[in-house]
Amino acid sequence: MSSGNIRRAQLVSPFGVGALSILVDGTSVITAGLDAWYDVETKNQLRLSEYQAQDWRLQARLKVGEFRLPPDYRPGNEANARLTVPVLRFPGWSFCIYCKRLEHHPLTFAQPVYCDDPKHKQDIGRKKKRGPRMSQVPFVAICTLGHLDDFPFRQWVHRRHQPSCNGVLRLQSRGGGGLDGQVVICDEQGLPKGCGAERSLAGILIGATGRTGEERTNLTDQLAGKDDPFYCTGARPWLGEDGGSCDRPVRGALRAAGNIYFPKVESSLYLPQKIGAVSATLHELLIHPDVSPALRALHQALGARLTVEILRGALPVELFKPITDEELMAGYRDHFGIADPGDAPDGPPPGSGTGEDGDDDSLTRTDEWRHDEYRLLRETPDDPYLTAKDPGVAPELEGILNRVRRVDVLRETRAMRGFTRVRDSGLKLTAGKRMLRRGFLEPSHDWLPAYVVKGEGIYLELDRQRLKDWEQREAVLARAGQITQRFGDVARLRGLRERTISPRFVLLHTLGHLLINELIYACGYSSASLRERLYVSESPERSMAGILIYTAAGDSEGTMGGLVRMAKPGQLWPVMANALSDARWCSTDPVCMEAGEAGQGPDSCNLAACHGCALLPETSCEEFNRFLDRGLVVGTFTNPDLGYFSDLASNTLQIATV
Repeated sequence: MSSGNIRRAQLVSPFGVGALSILVDGTSVITAGLDAWYDVETKNQLRLSEYQAQDWRLQARLKVGEFRLPPDYRPGNEANARLTVPVLRFPGWSFCIYCKRLEHHPLTFAQPVYCDDPKHKQDIGRKKKRGPRMSQVPFVAICTLGHLDDFPFRQWVHRRHQPSCNGVLRLQSRGGGGLDGQVVICDEQGLPKGCGAERSLAGILIGATGRTGEERTNLTDQLAGKDDPFYCTGARPWLGEDGGSCDRPVRGALRAAGNIYFPKVESSLYLPQKIGAVSATLHELLIHPDVSPALRALHQALGARLTVEILRGALPVELFKPITDEELMAGYRDHFGIADPGDAPDGPPPGSGTGEDGDDDSLTRTDEWRHDEYRLLRETPDDPYLTAKDPGVAPELEGILNRVRRVDVLRETRAMRGFTRVRDSGLKLTAGKRMLRRGFLEPSHDWLPAYVVKGEGIYLELDRQRLKDWEQREAVLARAGQITQRFGDVARLRGLRERTISPRFVLLHTLGHLLINELIYACGYSSASLRERLYVSESPERSMAGILIYTAAGDSEGTMGGLVRMAKPGQLWPVMANALSDARWCSTDPVCMEAGEAGQGPDSCNLAACHGCALLPETSCEEFNRFLDRGLVVGTFTNPDLGYFSDLASNTLQIATV
């Protein structure tokens, strides 16, 4: 049986439930559903409290009772020993690189596959006892509803939904470029003998969306002809389901292609109920394996009727003796997100409102969700899970930036709520959860895989008046309108929700990318260790114009201190000056700036932005490297005064070279 190692964080993204990965022995596998994650041998005990994680804001938004960390493997026979995340061998089709024979094996087949074709018998007798090891095919079939299946080689070569011929199939390469030279053959000389049919794999990857939003693919239309379309089988191999009901067109895909898997990950910065009311010691005690189960049981049974006396009676006396009654109750409320009865209510709790699509099955609007974080980051909170200080604004940046915050400590929870295939499209909460497990769980018992990390960051906020004057300029609105129009065209073709990409959003988004690209040199972090978190809204009641650049890595890079040091006025100004100076001229200019006029990058939704100037690893960007434009930051060749930082950028060339 094949096995391998993977980092726990990667089991949330990018190798979560339903994702394909490669083991060290070359076997391609798919991560199994959540139903099979915490399965232990009968001689061992399962202690889930070691994996349970709490973030009351994110739990409310995703409508779950808890989060669970992916299990880590531990040898021995103690509690939680030998826990693994199961995987299934996929694709099921394998081929021999010598005789080109194709064979199919079930998902549960765990042993290496060896070719037993009669052509190898002579070699087997002389050199070894069995044929050569077979390799898994690089082709699979996917649909827009997230289903995944083996490529229908037998149906494709015979041009029928249910072919009667069961001859030996072979996958041969006949030269030529691309898939035109890959030919599937039903071998009439093989055992069992085939009919001799053959067909090229040309066009199996092609799919398109018509003007009416109708999905069309070559595999569906051409397998047996347009009059007899071949639709998706509805298979979900990561859940052990080899078929179901689905009426969507199916397309071929390479198993390592980027459109195979788009994980949906939601993140949250932990916000305490009351700043400084709970110590780091109490935070750690509340998640202790001997405390967490009892605390959860009391909360579910008593809720608002829970008193300090009951709490102390159920918790270990030795652990909680130094904790005062006030702090213990504050810790309980903070742990489960319960408002203090003495505080006036401030509207509905996060996650309780309608979503972005106007129904309860969608996520809370992003501006509503992040506004609480924005309000707290603007201040100087001092809490074990969120600590920020005011280093002041450099004199050179006064009137440009409204405030700067040095975020020494932050705690982030990232949870996977589902995934899509073919393209990164919208996904309802319920639909996403159904992709992760077979059974249905009540919200109070439902859980999602997540991981929790600590980090640090820099928060920047633009000057409100300067921003208002700039974003009302006609040329600025027209340039941002190009991005909105291009994304709108894509959204209409794919049936996505349209959105307005404001100048404010493009400006902050691009500025974040430019600063990250500069900070990786100034601080020594890797580019994938830094992330952006945008706080952008034009809504009068939730106006925001800030950006948090932070690191929240699971290793030592999360809290090295090098990033927050750059928030000091004497350090931030050179970083800003260098970033703006570099943005004035990309290494691919004038091509980058000129190509941006017609659109470039993913979905042509970037203007002047490419890998030479503004793109980042996709794990660092909130928008998959879309909606970027240097022109709105530092101006264009034809209109150098267009950018928000145009006057500042024109004076930074000498400073940046010091």
